[in-house]
Amino acid sequence: MPLLSVENACLAFGHVDLLDKASFQLDAGERVALIGRNGSGKSSLLRAIAGQATLDDGLVWREVGLVTAYVPQEPDFDLERDVFATVADGLGNAAQLLVDYHAAMMLVVEDASPTALARLDALQHELEAADGWRLSQRVEHMLARLGLDAAAKVSSLSGGGIKRVALARALVAEPDLLLLDEPTNHLDIDGIVWLESLIRDFRGAVIVITHDRVFLDSVATRIIELDRGRLASYPGRFSDYLRRKAEELEAESKAAARFDKFLALEEVWIRKGVEARRTRKEGRVRRLEALRNERAARRDRLGNVSLAVDRGEKSGQMVAELIHVSKHYGDRTVVRDFSARIMRGDRIGFIGPNGAGKTTLLKLILGEIEPDEGTVRRGTRQSVAYFDQMREQLDPELPLTEVISPGSEFIEIGGERKHVIGYLGDFLFAPQRARSPVKSLSGGERNRLLLARLFARPANLMVLDEPTNDLDIETLDLLEDLLTRYDGTLFLVSHDRAFLDNVVTQVIAAEGDGRWGEYAGGYADWQRVQAARAEQDSVRAVDKRSSVSKPRAAEAKPPSRAARMSFNDKRELEALPDRIAALEAEQAALHARMADPALYEQAAQQAAQETVHINTRLGELEAEIDAAMQRWEELEARAASA
Repeated sequence: MPLLSVENACLAFGHVDLLDKASFQLDAGERVALIGRNGSGKSSLLRAIAGQATLDDGLVWREVGLVTAYVPQEPDFDLERDVFATVADGLGNAAQLLVDYHAAMMLVVEDASPTALARLDALQHELEAADGWRLSQRVEHMLARLGLDAAAKVSSLSGGGIKRVALARALVAEPDLLLLDEPTNHLDIDGIVWLESLIRDFRGAVIVITHDRVFLDSVATRIIELDRGRLASYPGRFSDYLRRKAEELEAESKAAARFDKFLALEEVWIRKGVEARRTRKEGRVRRLEALRNERAARRDRLGNVSLAVDRGEKSGQMVAELIHVSKHYGDRTVVRDFSARIMRGDRIGFIGPNGAGKTTLLKLILGEIEPDEGTVRRGTRQSVAYFDQMREQLDPELPLTEVISPGSEFIEIGGERKHVIGYLGDFLFAPQRARSPVKSLSGGERNRLLLARLFARPANLMVLDEPTNDLDIETLDLLEDLLTRYDGTLFLVSHDRAFLDNVVTQVIAAEGDGRWGEYAGGYADWQRVQAARAEQDSVRAVDKRSSVSKPRAAEAKPPSRAARMSFNDKRELEALPDRIAALEAEQAALHARMADPALYEQAAQQAAQETVHINTRLGELEAEIDAAMQRWEELEARAASA
């Protein structure tokens, strides 16, 4: 029995059919990724499934009693409220009572007046009557699980924090179906990994819109593609979808070519001379008319974005050299004693959690701010193009043509003069939309427009700050290809792991406490280095323990009269070194886990439980190791005196 089904869904905006008799069904426990081009109608379909929008035609059927939670791309709640009230809203009708009780409790903490106490008592009775304590525990559990401060204002949180509030608000209702529209936007890499784990552990069904390819491979059990108004289902991972889609497109291309060739032959026949027209068959004429109607109705696949960039004049060989650079903001050190030399042609990715200081380090390299300590030498003849993740460079009231080429109808790229409307067409903006205002565009279309503006000017130093947000997968692939062929210098800030791996040649990664490290390769290479470093630290801890332990055994004073060694004693003595080594390895692994930041990024209650368990086990291991060492010393002494 399916949870939900969509049948013959039709939806159009203007002359474009976003949904053309589209159908699919969702079963319990499925994790479905909805993908497709920007502007293809994915968000519209998700809103229709959530019941927040209506279709022009067709049916959305839901199982009776199905609880659905929808998390849009941008927050749809008041940012000036506190976190507790915002999350409690997800409970529906009981939310206001919980919010009032929480506010009354906070008031009593500040001022325990008789009026405040009476108000708290009255609300407490109302909560008991409405079984509100169970709901309150759900809210508090969700806040602890997602690491949120109940009293904080939502507006004081980072983009990633606001996204966590939106997810908590949805999950507190314990939905059977979770609908997520671009949930990875504004999350750093650690946040995306956390979200992957959350979705995999979610017991209900999930439909998620995302263009993050690693995220897709990690969470999706089925891919549904919205292409030219139709929905196609591909069971399995994203890599399976890519293979099958390539085969389908090749078959579609061959079938379209055969159809067009047959239509052309029929057109030749109908245009024959007078004698042929007198003797032509009426059935063949009707067939030709049907072929023409079929060709007119065929929706061809939308063309690809055409990306090209003019590097212009070469910069100097050295782009920037940082020597023992530090930068402080109050008591916080954002960059501490960092040195690096950046050469022309380097493609550098910046990795680190939100707030680590990636933008600050970039500004130091570009000369936009000066260091508090150390020196920065900058190269010559630098022409910088900057892609801003907040899209602040785009005036929402300007038409698209003015954004690309202010005051002129032509632009020049690589010595070639091109009309601005034709140039916008390379980025999939139809001529009739070229003079529309920026505010009429979707998030993905605004990113495409900003890329068009960026590439319309020569630049030998390109800075891309989260360029992948909202871009569809095909545009991402083309952007990767362009940046791979770009022979200028590239600085890339991105949380898209696949994009980093496919574009950059080295990374600068935050290592905590204002320290930054340089590593060759992409994100996966940096991960391997981190894993190897953790393993080496674990081995050193074991070796250190062994070097301290062995002299203790050697220095042990044998008893004056040793008992004879039995066969079992000899076997135990031979096994003891391996047993001690195993115990010490487990002890080192637990210490490494305690030092792992990921432990404290999970839900507070879960982190506390795991910490208690680890500390308990560490105490047991210490006692077991001491007992084994004493037994080893005793048996060694008896063996020596035998």
